[in-house]
Amino acid sequence: MPGFWDDAAVAQKVQKELGQLQDVIKGWEKRWNELEETELLLEMATEERDSETENEVALSLPAIEEGIDVAELECMFSGEHDASNVIISIHAGAGGTEAQDWVGILLRMYLRWAEAKGFKADILDLLSGDEAGTKSVTIIIKGRFAYGYMRSELGIHRLVRISPFDASGRRHTSFASVMVMPELEDSIDVEIDDKDLRVDTYRASGAGGQHVNKTDSAIRLTHLPTGVVVQCQNERSQHRNKDMAMKMLVSRLYELEKEKQAEQQEGLSGDKKGISWGSQIRSYVLQPYRMIKDHRTEVEVGNVDAVLDGDLDSFIKAYLLWAK
Repeated sequence: MPGFWDDAAVAQKVQKELGQLQDVIKGWEKRWNELEETELLLEMATEERDSETENEVALSLPAIEEGIDVAELECMFSGEHDASNVIISIHAGAGGTEAQDWVGILLRMYLRWAEAKGFKADILDLLSGDEAGTKSVTIIIKGRFAYGYMRSELGIHRLVRISPFDASGRRHTSFASVMVMPELEDSIDVEIDDKDLRVDTYRASGAGGQHVNKTDSAIRLTHLPTGVVVQCQNERSQHRNKDMAMKMLVSRLYELEKEKQAEQQEGLSGDKKGISWGSQIRSYVLQPYRMIKDHRTEVEVGNVDAVLDGDLDSFIKAYLLWAK
């Protein structure tokens, strides 16, 4: 019987991967056909000197170009969980209130990115700052290849700007860490012993309706051997919050094990970098000049506002090429 289930699980996994590859191929073929049809239409319009059709072709080109860019990106997704939904946790680092405001800016950037992609995003847990901003927040983005796209965001993000919280108008540097994990399927087995788990309930804070705010519906799980803590408070039901928190915990423990294996294989050693100067993967400079630079790929973008509004594709594409 165990052999039967093992074979069935393998067959299910292969079938899923096959379906994903077929979707990528179909998407690429669709874009290629659109391009060929547009080229043919342009040739006919040129021969017949049909300026109206030529204008229609010109207007259609940006959408075709964007579609080809998406198909090209999807061809780079070869990781085991690239097609999965993604769980993103953002934590304030050095910089106090300024860093907590930076967390809110990053949260808005990722929510805008998800909206532009047509993905669904939910805030799972949010801890407000003492004076302003957000100390930490966890969100889930659901969509095709969400994790594959967001792998590029893992690391420390640095902000340089004139602080709105400094009456003297001085320039401040602040940091936030972004943790990126795939939402794992139930078929992936990560063993968690009940005795290693501490479960705390508390009253949910923030928006959520009368029921959420007046009952201990929020859940905090602490994995004692590793010290990993996850929280969820966005659901009205304590049971549903616990289910989501368990998914978050499983994903985090899975990522920790992968990191440990990578360190063993590559012979890495030493402490992990803190959320501070010198460990950033990307710098967002708003003052004295305006530039966002990814320190891994050396990609620089001068349109700061567009990036903070969720236009991350140039960084994502460069990261996928760099990672390969």
